Amino acid sequence: MSSKAIFVYGTLRRGCANRHARLLERSAQFLGKARVEGRLYRVDSYPGITLGGEADDWVVGDLFDLKDPDTLTALDEYEGSEYRRVLTMAVLEGGTESQCWVYEFIGPVTEARRIVSGDWMA
Repeated sequence: MSSKAIFVYGTLRRGCANRHARLLERSAQFLGKARVEGRLYRVDSYPGITLGGEADDWVVGDLFDLKDPDTLTALDEYEGSEYRRVLTMAVLEGGTESQCWVYEFIGPVTEARRIVSGDWMA
């Protein structure tokens, strides 16, 4: 299975000043704000998502359509070994569903570090 879409929820979102967020904006088309089923945690000075959770657990982020699939290689390196890229379903604001890649945090998480709003930038 493959996808040309990617859902980002933290330092890769639009408006972030790092070079990888700018690379994503240049090499992908912004499809809109979206959400995925999961829980958001503060890992350090950045967020991490775990997919699944309760029926009302959603994480808000941005959905992009990749123009150049090779961009994923650079993003994989940026995310590092704490994350794995997995396929999931995102729901755009209008209700349209889209299969997409997301970087899921694979380290330990605790409820004390959970971001309840589901939106890192809120």
